[in-house]
Amino acid sequence: MSSVAVLTQESFNEHRSGLQPEQVKAAAAGPSGAEDEDSLPTYKDAFPPLPEKPLPEGVQETGNAWTSKIKPLKSSLITQVFHVPLEERKYKDINQFGEGDQAKVCLDIMHKTGAHLELSMAKDQGLSIMVSGKHDAVMKARKEIVSRLQTQASATVAIPKEHHRFVIGKSGEKLQELELKTATKIQIPRPEDPSNLIKISGTKEGLEKAKHEILLISAEQDKRAVERMNIEKVYHPFITGAYNKLVGELMQETGARINVPPPSVNKTEIVITGEKEQVALAIAKIKKIYEEKKKNATTIAVEVKKSQHKYVIGPKGNTLQEILDRTGVSVEIPPLDSSSETVILRGEPDRLGQALTEVYAINFTANSYTVSSVSAPSWLHRFIIGKKGQNLAKITQQMPKVHIEFTEGEDKITLEGPTKDVQIVHGQIEVIVTDLISRMDYTEISVDPKFHRHLIGKGGANINRIKELHKVSVRIPPDNEKSNLIRIEGDPQGVQEAKKELLELASRMENERTKDMIIEQRFHRAIIGQKGEKIKEVRDKFPEVIINFPDPTQKSDIVQLRGPRNEVEKCTKFMQKIVAEMVENSFSVSVPIFKQFHKNIIGKGGANIKKIREETNTKIDLPAENSNSEMIVITGKKANCEAAKNRILAIQKELVRLEVSIPSKLHNSLIGSKGRFVRSIMEECGGVHIHFPTEGSGIDAVTIRGPVEEVEKAKKQLLSLAEEKVCLNGWVSLNLKLKINSATFLFYSAPSADAPVQENGEANGEVKEPADPLVPKKCDVIVLSGRKERCEAAVEALKALVPVTIAVEVPFELHRYIIGQKGSGIRKMMDEFEVNIQVPAHELQSDIISISGLASHLDRAKEGLLERVKELQAEQEDRALRSFKLIITVDPKYHPKIIGRKGAIITQIRNQHEVNIQFPEKNDENQDQITITGYEQNALAARDAIQTIVGDLEEMISEDITLDSRVHARIIGARGKGIRKIMDEFKVDVRFPPSGAADPNLVTVTGRPEQVDEAIDHLLNLEEEYLSDVVENEAKMAYMKPSGSTASSMEEPRGPSKGFVVREAPWASGNEKAPDMSSSEEFPSFGAPVTNARSSPWGPKRF
Repeated sequence: MSSVAVLTQESFNEHRSGLQPEQVKAAAAGPSGAEDEDSLPTYKDAFPPLPEKPLPEGVQETGNAWTSKIKPLKSSLITQVFHVPLEERKYKDINQFGEGDQAKVCLDIMHKTGAHLELSMAKDQGLSIMVSGKHDAVMKARKEIVSRLQTQASATVAIPKEHHRFVIGKSGEKLQELELKTATKIQIPRPEDPSNLIKISGTKEGLEKAKHEILLISAEQDKRAVERMNIEKVYHPFITGAYNKLVGELMQETGARINVPPPSVNKTEIVITGEKEQVALAIAKIKKIYEEKKKNATTIAVEVKKSQHKYVIGPKGNTLQEILDRTGVSVEIPPLDSSSETVILRGEPDRLGQALTEVYAINFTANSYTVSSVSAPSWLHRFIIGKKGQNLAKITQQMPKVHIEFTEGEDKITLEGPTKDVQIVHGQIEVIVTDLISRMDYTEISVDPKFHRHLIGKGGANINRIKELHKVSVRIPPDNEKSNLIRIEGDPQGVQEAKKELLELASRMENERTKDMIIEQRFHRAIIGQKGEKIKEVRDKFPEVIINFPDPTQKSDIVQLRGPRNEVEKCTKFMQKIVAEMVENSFSVSVPIFKQFHKNIIGKGGANIKKIREETNTKIDLPAENSNSEMIVITGKKANCEAAKNRILAIQKELVRLEVSIPSKLHNSLIGSKGRFVRSIMEECGGVHIHFPTEGSGIDAVTIRGPVEEVEKAKKQLLSLAEEKVCLNGWVSLNLKLKINSATFLFYSAPSADAPVQENGEANGEVKEPADPLVPKKCDVIVLSGRKERCEAAVEALKALVPVTIAVEVPFELHRYIIGQKGSGIRKMMDEFEVNIQVPAHELQSDIISISGLASHLDRAKEGLLERVKELQAEQEDRALRSFKLIITVDPKYHPKIIGRKGAIITQIRNQHEVNIQFPEKNDENQDQITITGYEQNALAARDAIQTIVGDLEEMISEDITLDSRVHARIIGARGKGIRKIMDEFKVDVRFPPSGAADPNLVTVTGRPEQVDEAIDHLLNLEEEYLSDVVENEAKMAYMKPSGSTASSMEEPRGPSKGFVVREAPWASGNEKAPDMSSSEEFPSFGAPVTNARSSPWGPKRF
């Protein structure tokens, strides 16, 4: 059944006369705080969601309030240790530990993942791998370690085909996470493949974990169900109930999740998810409500002006919800884009009358409102509003029922509210507008858009300086507007001064000129100078000119100058002058000089070439020693180059060539090993060149070239050395046969004067091999040539250089400590004593260590080794003493107190007594046992310290007191500083109730009896002091309104302020309640302790 009621003044008065005073008041309260729902921000606009994960390459990230301002935090470094048992190791060669294929694989893993790996071998020959790096890198490295360093196994697991997509997850994220978590490779058949078998490969442990996780996912999906119900949109309010209370109760009662589309979404489908039994129960209850309402509900249609619909809806639809809550009647408002003015009321027949009366009351109240406008130039709007809305706040506080609206681009201000209040506000705003027009001004200037960015400056530096200096507002149009007009607003004098400065800047920019100079690229580096010193001088001379050189890789000759026209011209002429000088100085000439005379040109210590360079002001480049070129290149002015060339040629002409006759058989001994002797003569004699004939040619002539004086000097030295070689009268041979612990020396006495001269084992040109096997071979003979007494001294010196080996007995178990980590210990000893130390192989189990080296070093090395053995034996004894273990029994409830805040107390005990203290693990059977390890005396002292703490704790008591929850935050203080100070001062522990506790005022104080009493007295005094402030603030808040009050907030306050209001919040569509802003759990302070997590309208907490 349905009917139509037309709203008239008479019908309204008739209905209103039958209401109780309370009903009239309640009905009139409908449009309280009414405002256009669209003006409220949505929850996502006010609290943009944080990005869940980085976007893939090539996808542009959408801007939001978080991503545009806050950079993502870098993940912290973590360290994990993985163990590979011996039987599962892929590379089992112990002798190649730290090298070979295993080492190459580890290096490759570090390169691919970015993680750092350290390998060590356990006593059971298992492999321990410590991986450090970012979390993702460590997980990837773990997967690589398992696949490449462990032997692989495979298995299959069968689950229904429809569950495969839940194992894969969105975009394969679940599958990747599962593979990283279990360190396995999981292969899922493609959708077109009928097989339901999932193949897993990896280690045995990983296989079991992966199978377990996959079966868990499948089992979870077996329990869940999703059902959809199509129910007419008009009956949705009866299913959700007022403020979604009914649907919340249904979800709580059935355990299923019920998703009803919001009124703004034109969908009839209700989705129920959960376990099958829960879903079935929820469907039955929803059907029951729907069938009941469809059978019993009737409708009434009421004509209400379109402009009054927003008052019927109320802010965030609150008025509709209030009517539904009080009467059980749903009020259906036509959409905004519809021209219909018909409002339909749907509900039980006996409730329709009351709902209709409330709609009439809302409409009557709305009719008493008026709309007015004040003429005000749009550029004055922000001055009328004031900084942070201060000016407007004064008006709205006096007239909270008037809604003031500023429309961008329009020269008017719209007022809406009670007629009398609107008139008062209208007059006040007109006074403000008149005052602003009298003392404010604006102007517009035209500037080419290409100069706008220069006016703004880097980071807005220029325009911000002008704004601050002249106290004005400057609006420069964005690039996409392509507008020339720049608007300046503010104080008349400031506007004129800012206008003048901006026009000057624009004029200066219009006067700028850009000029390209053609300068050969070979001169660019010379113009710039070393570290830019020369070009800096030019820029300092012309500071207004910007000089840009092309990139060297472009091979461009264009140098760009930009700046004021006159300055650019001056700078161009100056640069051209520099280039002209460089061109003049770039003349070059090449002088051919024999390669052997280059040293004479250079002179001793470079004296000659340096003198020529300075006196002729030229650059002289000589070819490299390993070059075959003989050309010396001279660069500079033409006249200077010719002068330098003549001087170099004159040096060459002064050089003489002299031949000296020296028997060819002495040539090799005069040259020396690798030319040592002849080279020293040439260097000593000012770089003369000495040339010996080819070996075996039989020519005795030796050529000397160079300056006359130096050639004579070289000749004398060469003849003196030849004479000394001729006087040699003996040779000695030495054969060294090295053994492990001794050396054999074979010496040959000097031959008689009549014996033929023997060189390099040759006699009379023939090679004679010794027939006697005791005679050393040629390769074992060291030949010394020189004076007899010197050869004998050399023999003694060579004897001293023959290495000797001795054996030192060192217990086998100490060998690895002597070797040290990666051989560092033994290397240090070998470097320190200059010997070679050989430790026997591990499988030999030998106690003998061999030391080889010079006899003079062996004694010192042996003493050092034995001293190291004594140190190691002392360390072993000390280690045995430090391994004393003591187990004490302590009630587990005292363990946190013994550990202390962030481990402070237990760390102090450990450091003070130098012991290690271990508490039982969570799954340990003996939860009351604490293990202390260290020196016996220290362990006993640490035990006494712990028992003292336990004794103090056993004497403590706990008392509950009642403190008003409104003062808890004040007592706790910022970041818990207040309560920590109290606990430290009175040596007690104070616990406040968690959010949602049965008694929010109950506070527990624990400590010694006398300290607990003092702390309670102090807390009660603080409560009394803070409570007076809280009561006073609440009294003030009762009379305060938000600065943005709308025209519909004309009735008296019905309770405490609702604070910041948003649309489409998470708690608006479920059974959750809005977050409590006074709760320290839902709005914790930074650094405050976090209580146990629970479900929240904000979603799951991330810690």
